[in-house]
Amino acid sequence: MIPEKYLVLGIVGDRRVSRSLSPRMHNAVIQGRGLRGVYAPFAVEPGRMAQAVAGIKALGIDGVNVTVPHKEEAARRVDRLDEAARRIGAVNTIVRNAQILEGHNTDADGFADALAQAGFEAEGRSALVVGAGGAARAVLFALGRLGAQVRLAGRNWTKVKTLADELGVEAVKWAEWPEAAAGVDLLINAASVSSPDEAPDLAAAAARVRLERARLVFDLNYGRDENFWRDLAESHGAAFMDGLIMLAAQARRSFALWTGIEATFEEFYQPLAGGK
Repeated sequence: MIPEKYLVLGIVGDRRVSRSLSPRMHNAVIQGRGLRGVYAPFAVEPGRMAQAVAGIKALGIDGVNVTVPHKEEAARRVDRLDEAARRIGAVNTIVRNAQILEGHNTDADGFADALAQAGFEAEGRSALVVGAGGAARAVLFALGRLGAQVRLAGRNWTKVKTLADELGVEAVKWAEWPEAAAGVDLLINAASVSSPDEAPDLAAAAARVRLERARLVFDLNYGRDENFWRDLAESHGAAFMDGLIMLAAQARRSFALWTGIEATFEEFYQPLAGGK
């Protein structure tokens, strides 16, 4: 009798990947669905994604998620991109099909799912995205599909301007983002920092922001005991959402790509309860 296939999945990031809640979430679903398998974190140093991608093939890993700082390079290293990943220019999900690695991006739909759960309708609303990495690319793509009016700010002006032109949004200079934030309905942190000890200068800038009309502040990060984005929202009476709902929503979509199983959102979100 041939034993049931053992599913090998994981998440590729830098040294911060050890703090990811994705293994807790995916392993709970694997066990709950009665599957044999494991989802593990893989720390990959910047500049070594080529070796990591080769290792996926050589070791027969079924699929991985990709997180900061590797999403954009992953899009250049896989064999094939789906339409969303190609247009976004970043990959957060790799599926191995024999020796072909397919790159997908479930972040955009996961972000849209999270906005829906927050009751925020983006069409016709104004938004400012802070950060210009792979996560920002997915958010900008999603907001464009939802019909929002979007501006983008980040520390690297060349990168911000290039990305803004590529995705058809307005670029905002870094020194001007606190003023730009005052007039938007939705403020999104797509940078990798949320606590004062990670970026004191950004925390100080956020403290100077006066949100005049924002209904929602959305921080794509999670797990920060101190969070200056949350403090900003609370001080102005705006709703706040961190990245846990988006994490579960995109994970559900990734899992379906790897396994063909359409698990529920609750199956992925429930293991995160108490994990902030």
